[in-house]
Amino acid sequence: MNLIVNGEEKNFGENSTLQNIISELKIEEKVMAAAVNMEIVKKDEWSSFVLKENDKLELLQFVGGG
Repeated sequence: MNLIVNGEEKNFGENSTLQNIISELKIEEKVMAAAVNMEIVKKDEWSSFVLKENDKLELLQFVGGG
């Protein structure tokens, strides 16, 4: 299944959940928010949210600075 992740096309297995994708990308600890097709998905829904072909996924993280 093809997805657009932060602007880059990537290929994942069929019926992947948002949690599966984040884990596969090895960025789980850094992700603070996720949006699919411009809709925020609550973190407690990541494990049940199944992505579809060509979904656009934005994984956002907060960066501190001073």
